[in-house]
Amino acid sequence: MLEIALSELDTGIYQKEIAKNQSISYKYLDQIISALRVAGLISKAGGQKSGYILTRKPSDITLLNIHNAFEPGICVIDCLSLNTHCKRESYCAMRGFWGELNNLIINYFKSVTLQDLMDNQLKLNDLELAVKS
Repeated sequence: MLEIALSELDTGIYQKEIAKNQSISYKYLDQIISALRVAGLISKAGGQKSGYILTRKPSDITLLNIHNAFEPGICVIDCLSLNTHCKRESYCAMRGFWGELNNLIINYFKSVTLQDLMDNQLKLNDLELAVKS
């Protein structure tokens, strides 16, 4: 997502470029791209021969949106999942502890946007250039 967001071309960034820049296989990236497309976070810039672009502004895409493209939610421990029912859940202190931690993580993922990551990456790129000079 960050590679796509940082791409300044109106035609988007090609999958082969993303794979090269991120040092991941084209086949693995294909699965990632597919999940992001199904989630409505990215699309093709034009026809078949175009690259990928974001479907909304980076400031409107949270890390939770991106995470949810791959997992149905955040759950730090099995007893918090919707499919699990424990007979002790209503009087278990640990369940409350893990629930609060889970909520903190979810809220953090909601609070960080793709724009935030872009801004951080651009600062780091500038720092890298300054160090190399």
